[in-house]
Amino acid sequence: MINKSITTFKDIQDLLLKFGCFVYFKDDSETIEMIEYELKSLYKSNLITKEQYIQCKYVLIERGKANGTK
Repeated sequence: MINKSITTFKDIQDLLLKFGCFVYFKDDSETIEMIEYELKSLYKSNLITKEQYIQCKYVLIERGKANGTK
């Protein structure tokens, strides 16, 4: 399996979609919070790698900073 680097919010959405999960709230901070919850769940279930989890967290932190939500 080829591990594609996760560098954008779209990459995270695509990753979640592979597991049948689509997250959207009108409030971006709520969307980020729910995505973090879903990613943690996938990681704890060993469905995504530690590297994927860390890359996703970094992208979410940057998005939160850009939107002033974190």
